[in-house]
Amino acid sequence: MPRSEQTERNKSLAGAVERLHFLRILFIHRSPMDIERCLHELRRVGFTVSSDVVMTPEQFTDRMGSSQCFDLILAEYPSPNWQGVGVLDRLRQLNKAIPVIFLVHCVKRETVAELILKGGCDCIEMGSISHLPVAIHRAQEEKKLRDERDRAEKELGRSEARYRALAGNLNYGICLCDLDGKFLDVNDAMVSMLGYTSKEDLLTLNLKRDIIQDLAKREQLFEQSGEGRLMNPVEMNWTRKDHATLKVHLSGQAVVSGQGDLNAYELIAEDVTKQRELECRLRKLAASDPLTGLANYRHLVDVLDKEIKRSERTSREFAVLLFDLDGLKVINDRYGHITGSQALCRVADVLSFCCRDIDTASRFGGDEFALVLPETGTQAANLVARRICDSVAHDGKGPTLSISVGAAVYPHDGENIESLLSAADTAMYSMKAERASAALSKQAVPGR
Repeated sequence: MPRSEQTERNKSLAGAVERLHFLRILFIHRSPMDIERCLHELRRVGFTVSSDVVMTPEQFTDRMGSSQCFDLILAEYPSPNWQGVGVLDRLRQLNKAIPVIFLVHCVKRETVAELILKGGCDCIEMGSISHLPVAIHRAQEEKKLRDERDRAEKELGRSEARYRALAGNLNYGICLCDLDGKFLDVNDAMVSMLGYTSKEDLLTLNLKRDIIQDLAKREQLFEQSGEGRLMNPVEMNWTRKDHATLKVHLSGQAVVSGQGDLNAYELIAEDVTKQRELECRLRKLAASDPLTGLANYRHLVDVLDKEIKRSERTSREFAVLLFDLDGLKVINDRYGHITGSQALCRVADVLSFCCRDIDTASRFGGDEFALVLPETGTQAANLVARRICDSVAHDGKGPTLSISVGAAVYPHDGENIESLLSAADTAMYSMKAERASAALSKQAVPGR
């Protein structure tokens, strides 16, 4: 390749990379120093950043109504100018789909979980600002997937002519089928997606009878009709020619005649099989502690949230046990950190062995563990706690371990995640204090 052509190609590639890493950020923040730390970290890893700053809801609304566009919002939390997660509520009111990442200083882990449950993309501790670029990349990828799917659904035509234009789309399977589900027309992407070699082969089949696996989802899809309106999107499993299962995100519209009679269905299918498999693997990784294999704190919060909602529906109580491995620092100092890590794994093994299938054991953080016991009251929870403490102390391995434990039962000891964990934590450290006091008393007795 001539040098001049190579130079132009390199410039073009450089421009494409720069555009890929260009970010328009709106900060909702009071601290210029924190803002500059964020910008410095992003520039350090190659982002080109354009930014603006607001502090109040009024300023935010004004900026959202201007001609400026933003790819991301980085919001201070908590902020004296905003009530709770007001930025998320304001975005919904303004119908703006902009990812929000909260910038926090030493907030409680249950607060982080609450912010994410309410719609935040992530929470970044300012003390760990190096995690910000990864969080932004993940938020952008998730938004890109949502935008692509929304565009595909909007692109679905409201006329036969528009349908013909879409039929050539190679990224999405498009089909026209009659009221009984028989294929009337399909595009090449649909043929390939279902593993057939030609349109003719696929046109002999019936979508309802031969392709869709889930009866309830099938009825849900085909019962939506009338006035040519868009159908509600639905995700379902399809059967390919080789009998493999294909997971698709399906949307479409009913086709009506000039007299208002329902004639057919126009459907657009996106193959999300690999995406869902990847999401499943990532969820498992994101929900587990890498050392012990137990659930991590974020998964623990999700489980507690679900248990509280279930308990509100059924009026059945559940229990949370918090455990602390006594003297981990002493073990690390005396035997080494490898033995300390093995001690944590020994506790995790006991928790896993003593669990029912419906229980959730997790590493709460550091040397602390948690166990969620559905449909369990105070007496049963205390029995489980004693059994676990005894099993840890007599697991036949060295050095000998001991753990302190505290129990809390919903709703008697707390009506939300924070108060429930706080009650269990208080009970656990009360047990620790009693043990320490007993040990001191024993040392003070002459002759001991």
